[in-house]
Amino acid sequence: MFLGEYRHTLDPKGRVVLPSDFRPELAEGCVITKGQERCLYVYPLARWAQEVEEMNLLSRKDENVRFYRRAVYSGARQQLLDAQGRVMVPEQLRAYAGLERDVVVIGVADMIEIWDQESWDEFSKSADEYYASIKEGFTEERA
Repeated sequence: MFLGEYRHTLDPKGRVVLPSDFRPELAEGCVITKGQERCLYVYPLARWAQEVEEMNLLSRKDENVRFYRRAVYSGARQQLLDAQGRVMVPEQLRAYAGLERDVVVIGVADMIEIWDQESWDEFSKSADEYYASIKEGFTEERA
């Protein structure tokens, strides 16, 4: 399980160190792709396979689904961590997320997000305000 917030720096080759606690689940590799709110999603390979299965259940006749699938798959890159626990973030994905130097790596249970530090700080502040003001729980959606 991926938990926590970690601040790191992209090296000149576009690599970022992933937290040591995250590395065992990524030993076989990972898939990095575009995420919502202009961050990047990092999936362990087994979790990525589940994501693909879920997307394949969506109707390709739906224009929104086609746009979503194109964005996710065209940006997706399979990567391996190097011996220092770094993962290469392809230039196209760095540009999408606005990653230049300072980044934040966050654990989101079954996946990881990589954010530009300034964007994360701004998003996190508004998300904290929203979280603190929630007055009732969420209901589980069933298909």
